[in-house]
Amino acid sequence: MTGLTDFKQASRLAVAYQGPASGKRYEMWREGICRSFCRLDTEPFASDCIDCRVDFTFMHSLTLATPTGSSARFVRTRELLPDGCDDLVLISACRGPVQVTQGEKTVELETTQACLIEMNAAVGVVLDHTGRFTATRMPRHFLLQVAPNAEARLYQPLGENPAAITMVERYFALCNDVVQDLDAVGQQTAARHLIELIGLLLKPETEQRELVEGRGYSPARLNLLKAEVLQNLTRSTLTIDRIAQANGLSANLFSSSGARRILVDPQNRYRKISDIAYSVGFGDLSYFNRAFRSRFGIPPSDMRGETDLHLN
Repeated sequence: MTGLTDFKQASRLAVAYQGPASGKRYEMWREGICRSFCRLDTEPFASDCIDCRVDFTFMHSLTLATPTGSSARFVRTRELLPDGCDDLVLISACRGPVQVTQGEKTVELETTQACLIEMNAAVGVVLDHTGRFTATRMPRHFLLQVAPNAEARLYQPLGENPAAITMVERYFALCNDVVQDLDAVGQQTAARHLIELIGLLLKPETEQRELVEGRGYSPARLNLLKAEVLQNLTRSTLTIDRIAQANGLSANLFSSSGARRILVDPQNRYRKISDIAYSVGFGDLSYFNRAFRSRFGIPPSDMRGETDLHLN
């Protein structure tokens, strides 16, 4: 019987099935792929046939899955629970509605909503022609390290902050794009960053907003920004406003952070503050001073003064 470790020798894998939910071909696919590899059962939805394809990306301890098709229901049945798998899975609706069931409870996810489910409970997720979703499967302890409250948010629609959802979706896509170019350390780092962003979704709404709006730049978000800038360097339309907007950020906060790095660099100690402000995209010096003070708690001149004291 083919196992999970056999499949994970490659960083990518695609599996597909089209046809009736009966017969030898179906049983081979069901046992060898669904139950043994995915630890799930798969049944038709709204028809007698299954039509689905799942693209998998394996990155360190995470499995990223992107299902497509028109008729499938992925089910963690009670018969499978004794295998002891207790991984957590984030279901993210790219296009709603996406139906998630746990026992008698049904959660219907709209576009840009997500839901955290667990593999040690009977649960099902529907794939049909109306909805599309992605799934990020992770070891339970990995997520609990960054989000100790994760289990309290199970089977609830997550999406209070669209910017946080956007960051998770974009980092998911980025990991899919670059995984084959990453070494073991790079994969581990990227996996940790994706977990950090998922943990952000599980925080209280006020804390989410503080982090997303710039008071807590995580390595995950900075790496996402860097990657998008590098991918678009040849485009004449690349601007701070466009990068910030695409990631749910304030362009002024983005620019202020760049200004701070220039200010604290000893090589720029004699450079005019107005010149620095204009170089990072501010057209008005007084507005720059206000935005900088709002972001860092002190005006740019004071921050430069503190840097000079350390140098002398």
